[in-house]
Amino acid sequence: MKYKKNTQWIAGSSIAILVAALFTLDALFPLKLPHHQANLFARVVTDSQGMPLRVFPDAQGVWRYPISLDRVSPLYVQALLSYEDRHFWIHPGVNPFSMLRAVGQALWHQKYVSGGSTITMQVARLLHPNTRSIRGKLYQMTRAFQLEWHFTKKEILQMYLDIAPFGGTIEGVQAASYAYLNKPAVELTHAEAALLAVLPQSPTRFRPDRNPQPAQIARNKVLQRMLTLGVWQQKEVRDAMQETVYANQLQAPNRAPLLARSLVKKYKNSALLHSTIDGDLQRSLEDYISRYRNLLPKHSTLALLVVDNKDVSVRAYVGTAEFGNQERFGYLDMVQAQRSPGSTLKPFLYAMGIEQGLIHSQSLLSDVPRAGLSYRPSNFSGGFNGPVSATEALRRSLNLPAVDLLEQLGPNYFAGRLQQGGLNLSIPGNGQAGLALILGGAGTSLQQLVEAYSALARKGQSAQLRFRQNDPLKPRYLLDPGSAWIVWKILRDTPRPDRLHTFQSMQSHPAIAWKTGTSYGFRDSWSIGVSQRYTVGVWVGRPDATPMPGHYGGETAAPLMFDVFEQLQPGSLMTAEEELPKPDSVSQAVICWPLGTEYKRADAPFCDEKHIAWILDQTIPRTVMQGQNPLTIRLDAHSEKRIAGGCSSAETKPMRVALWPAQLEPWLDYQQRRHYRIPALDPHCPQNDGLSLALPNITGVEDGSRRQVSFTRSSGKHQLMPAADLGVSGGAGEFNWYINGHYHYHSKANQTVRHPFKKSGRYEIVVVDEQGQTDRRSITIEERQR
Repeated sequence: MKYKKNTQWIAGSSIAILVAALFTLDALFPLKLPHHQANLFARVVTDSQGMPLRVFPDAQGVWRYPISLDRVSPLYVQALLSYEDRHFWIHPGVNPFSMLRAVGQALWHQKYVSGGSTITMQVARLLHPNTRSIRGKLYQMTRAFQLEWHFTKKEILQMYLDIAPFGGTIEGVQAASYAYLNKPAVELTHAEAALLAVLPQSPTRFRPDRNPQPAQIARNKVLQRMLTLGVWQQKEVRDAMQETVYANQLQAPNRAPLLARSLVKKYKNSALLHSTIDGDLQRSLEDYISRYRNLLPKHSTLALLVVDNKDVSVRAYVGTAEFGNQERFGYLDMVQAQRSPGSTLKPFLYAMGIEQGLIHSQSLLSDVPRAGLSYRPSNFSGGFNGPVSATEALRRSLNLPAVDLLEQLGPNYFAGRLQQGGLNLSIPGNGQAGLALILGGAGTSLQQLVEAYSALARKGQSAQLRFRQNDPLKPRYLLDPGSAWIVWKILRDTPRPDRLHTFQSMQSHPAIAWKTGTSYGFRDSWSIGVSQRYTVGVWVGRPDATPMPGHYGGETAAPLMFDVFEQLQPGSLMTAEEELPKPDSVSQAVICWPLGTEYKRADAPFCDEKHIAWILDQTIPRTVMQGQNPLTIRLDAHSEKRIAGGCSSAETKPMRVALWPAQLEPWLDYQQRRHYRIPALDPHCPQNDGLSLALPNITGVEDGSRRQVSFTRSSGKHQLMPAADLGVSGGAGEFNWYINGHYHYHSKANQTVRHPFKKSGRYEIVVVDEQGQTDRRSITIEERQR
């Protein structure tokens, strides 16, 4: 009995010592586990379907893509376990039968024929590399037992999927599937699963991109094993063997590289970033831009954004014309760069003007020089247009009406509303908004402009663009839904730049509202389009701000923008379903010029022109001008001359008359001018009532005149170009002179200025006095061969 007790005690002590020893050894020699390694996986940015856009390898240049077991094709798991380790789910880490078979084959053939390694042993070898000697094999087996002790079978298999070698710098089945087959591991076919199952046995010898024939022989061996074991059916194996092994040349995917760089920099702790990019669209646009950039000057580049208006997800992102090209500044992301927006802010100004009751879509505005000296902008095309509607002014991107409207609305209010909606302007100097703001006198980015423009299709709500699938949608109020729709409608009917005056151009893309912009000195060309579904933004220019003469929004950026829309929705875009639904707050009204009010039968005598306007909340603002319109004036009943308020007459009668804004006089028909509509003052009562205009009158040139300069064909030398001594009679105060829309001179009363004509062509000469009264002349300089 005592012997029996001693034996039990010795056995128990031995077991305890053994267990203690195992725990001690396990603590002293811990496993080098994959999830304990810093930056185990390459950082991968994928498109919306999970396809890699760009990969950032680890410090050793190894590509490993994270993947879970349930995202791997069952065919691959079947092929792997059936060929490598049929008893994986039941052995303790080492299969003794396989080991005995391997030893017997080695002794018989005097070399290693099969290793007898289980999946667990292979994971142990990958985690703890060692020699292929007997000692190394024993060490590998010990580590395999250690793995089985700590982890479940699924966890061990997961490790293999993550770190198994597949040739070169490719590790893990997901990286191999993308690198060689351009597809995720979940989509592997029978033939592809068999190929990837055998590839880790000899990653160099079986690489399908370099050695397709040995790879195919090894793959077929796996397929035959699957048939012999009855895992796959004969037809499946036969069809798989008919496939020729082919693989892509190994190269890192590099789509949307600047966006990918930005995302990995922002989300530093994420190995896998699922973007919202449409991979096929991104690839198509990058391929198109690789051809389009050849039309651009050297050192220039472009940026492009495509956004889905439903959830402001970014579907395509091009930050440069050619990534990596130093000549085109190919490492700068111009989607994020601060640039002058040119005229692209004007739609928001007109929308806010409609909201505030300052204008409607057909309000009468003035495209004439501004009185005063503080700010004298000109139109992009040169010249002035006189009376224009708000719709025409916005479509043609006229500068003077926009500056006048901003002055009424208030630059600080305008900038504040934009900031509230997410469009933060970088204003130079002291940061105070001025009138130059509306012509590009501030900085913003393509990303922010696209965010703001999307509000036209989103009932006035902008939102920060979503670059990742799990980014939240955070809408922000920018515009009233009604004013956003009216501006979208105005811009929708803007003719395309390549066919400006044809009916076809008006109908080719009726469901796209679009606006261009060009910054001062041709440094930035913009075009932004908004359909019901998408917002597309394009910027073209030089990152170093060097001018690009001849390149502007309508010429360079707009054609590219429309080509992008064609790729988004091939074919006709004229379907009614793509029209934005009109809000209930918007209606139509017939309004009259010059009053700007709704047409009524009683007002027919004062309605020179009728226009159909879109109005918001039944609000119809009058034309902005001094005084009441129409006016009631007193006439002498006998002479029918005008009598001023301070005069008396035995018998008078009233007369009502509608007047156009005084600054528009030179552009009006004769019957619309004041001196035609208002009777002269009664000479017996010459007191001025303020209605008679002492309009400035340009002297020195006749309207419509032509001046010629002759030249000799043989010498090609011109005579001296003619010049004109320009003077003014009438008017008030001092004068500013504009030639073809650009400010040139300042003169006092009774003072002339001499203007030389440097080339042939048409010249528009405009003078404006201190009260904003204008006069203009048009002359032509012609060349005549002698």
